[in-house]
Amino acid sequence: MADIITVEDAGDPRLHDYTCLTDVELRRRREPAEGLFIAEGEKVIRRAGDAGYAMRSMLLSAKWVDVMRDVIERSDAPVYVVDPELAEEVTGYHVHRGALASMQRTPLPTVADLLRTVGRAAGASPPADPQRAAVRRVAVFEDLVDHANLGAAFRNAAALGVDAVFLTPRCADPLYRRAVKVSMGAVFHVPWTRLTSWPKDLAVFREHGFVTAALCLHEKSITLDELAARRYEKLVLMLGTEGDGLSADALRTADEWVRIPMAEGVDSLNVAAASAVAFYATRR
Repeated sequence: MADIITVEDAGDPRLHDYTCLTDVELRRRREPAEGLFIAEGEKVIRRAGDAGYAMRSMLLSAKWVDVMRDVIERSDAPVYVVDPELAEEVTGYHVHRGALASMQRTPLPTVADLLRTVGRAAGASPPADPQRAAVRRVAVFEDLVDHANLGAAFRNAAALGVDAVFLTPRCADPLYRRAVKVSMGAVFHVPWTRLTSWPKDLAVFREHGFVTAALCLHEKSITLDELAARRYEKLVLMLGTEGDGLSADALRTADEWVRIPMAEGVDSLNVAAASAVAFYATRR
């Protein structure tokens, strides 16, 4: 069982993983570089563990020790118990859920490796029928920088059966605390990786038999219903930034241009909402 340690000094170096959690730019640099991410709240911590992520440590207020007792007993990671005021001093905000965990990141697969694998979370058992679990429908998000939108998109992907998510190099970090929170832990269960040479990476999808469909507002685009009716065996749904949508380079590379029909006077949806519509319309 893990050691339970009371800490009374905000400057204690053992709390390093939890410092300055509200500094988004700092955390975006630090967490991937140090191989960690922060899970906040009982449910999210449990889901991260269930997905196979190893725990580095926990930061709890005293009343949460008993609540998390079963998690503590299954781990060798130290548990730091602090009062709420100290937790706020360390993290930069009031930790109203009372429970934080520093989790160890796992190496990201290559695009080709992820396309060859079945769609299952890290640590999950292999499916009884690998053919039924093969990757058939995936999403690519280009330059999505808002953590809340990215978290919501992952939650949509999990709920509507998308097999994997691919992020361009400039996309936000799906393991950042805000994205994890909005996704309700779905980021732990949808396989994902980062593209490295966008949009040249789309060639890898074609090599694996995928058709690429770019969501855009161009007058020459087909409707989402038309795309769904074509029932492509392997489909990539590409969605762009919150403001400008997909880049010209990405659009030139796509096989299909697709639009969501809108009522008069409305030209677009929030990217997270658009992903939900696209995922639902193309579900198998």
